[in-house]
Amino acid sequence: MNRRQISAALISSIPGPALASHMSASGYSMSVHWVGLLSLAIFALALIAVTLEEFTNLRKSKPMLFAAGMIWGLIGWYAHHTVGGEVAEEALRHSLLQYAELMLFILVVMTYINALAERRVFLALRTWVAHRRYSYRHLFWTTGLTAFFLSPFLDNLSTALLMGAVILHLERENQRFVTLSCINIVIASNSGGVFSPFGDITTLMVWQQDITSTTGRVDFFSFFTLFLPSLISYLTPAGFMHFAIPDGRLTSTQEPIQMRRGAKRIIGLFLLTIATAVFFQGQLFLPAAIGVMTGLSYLQFFGFFLKKTHKPGVTQVTTSESPDFSVVVESRQPFDVFLRVARSEWDTLLFLCGVILCVGGLGYLGYLTLASELLYIQWGATAANISIGVASSVLENIPTMSVVLSMRPEMSLGQWLLVTLTAGIGGSLLSIGSAAGVALMGQAKGKYTFFAHLQWTPAIALGFTLSVACHLWLNANQF
Repeated sequence: MNRRQISAALISSIPGPALASHMSASGYSMSVHWVGLLSLAIFALALIAVTLEEFTNLRKSKPMLFAAGMIWGLIGWYAHHTVGGEVAEEALRHSLLQYAELMLFILVVMTYINALAERRVFLALRTWVAHRRYSYRHLFWTTGLTAFFLSPFLDNLSTALLMGAVILHLERENQRFVTLSCINIVIASNSGGVFSPFGDITTLMVWQQDITSTTGRVDFFSFFTLFLPSLISYLTPAGFMHFAIPDGRLTSTQEPIQMRRGAKRIIGLFLLTIATAVFFQGQLFLPAAIGVMTGLSYLQFFGFFLKKTHKPGVTQVTTSESPDFSVVVESRQPFDVFLRVARSEWDTLLFLCGVILCVGGLGYLGYLTLASELLYIQWGATAANISIGVASSVLENIPTMSVVLSMRPEMSLGQWLLVTLTAGIGGSLLSIGSAAGVALMGQAKGKYTFFAHLQWTPAIALGFTLSVACHLWLNANQF
């Protein structure tokens, strides 16, 4: 074995927590070197570019991937001319492995959602709601509560886009109703995504990682103790907005649309995929990504069945007004699972890649060690985790949670659930605080804006405060 292979074998044998501390120690002195300071500035500029996506229309993955490349390029140059590049190389590989597991998980979930969209499940839901001719207040609560209970399964981003499409499809003319409904949907989607590992990328990140050397992974069912706090974080601002909803009701006369063949069975396969992921991680102690990839094979086999039994000309062509959930499939074209994979939200996946690599680089440089000492030693875990939630409203909750996980602070289960809660609902304080808010701003095109959301930030902040207080009281035995 050569020097590189020996070094790689030694470093790969170090457990996760030890590797993290080793990386921080190796790069601690670099935090005051010009390489470290320049890397920190590059990351800050990338975050600013991400928050300005609404105004620049520059996809958030572009600046974040560029920043990741520049940061690790600087680290590699410095390491090559000082201590050698083997440790830096293994630190980078560790970050890539962390991203690969998360990316595979999210990709399968997105594929199932796109398959359900192609089978017209979401279109059928929209027209079913339209056929009921609800009042504006009735529709406000129906879409909000649906988003809250749907996001634990679909994730907050997909749920916000779906329910936003429902609102925009049913009522485009009443500006005030559309704006309030979009704000309500973002809050509900973010709150509902907190109490399930599948509800938010940040929650999924916590579930998939060995958070401490003593606690290990957070159990799947432990997240459900956050149900009541997350419900309070949604109902509080929604209660205030209820009185601002204008009078009136829907006038749509569109008839319900039937789902395509196999739609209900794909829903069942999606639930089976979730159960498979939980079983692999909870009972077999394997990464949940292996479970969801097994679940993807369920959809592939069923897609093969749909393709072999397809009868051209049976299904009518139906298009949707929503660009996010419309898939134009001619009746002569059978179901193709790989087209559903291609329609995944690749900007989000690549953005997540850039975030994890950037945070891994800052950890190697020693900045996460400094931040952890300030937040979790000087401030204390509770104050630190609450401040993390507030910061997520500006920095977006994905990079914020990635920083926390890379710090690997020693905390109780209750504290890990607290930071999961605050990062999720803290993203609702501003429209740019979560992927759901950013995506819905793009979908609503001027009807839901940053400043419209900002008007309701005090009510959202009250819900945030009451939610945190509820968790501290209700789950006190976990601290």
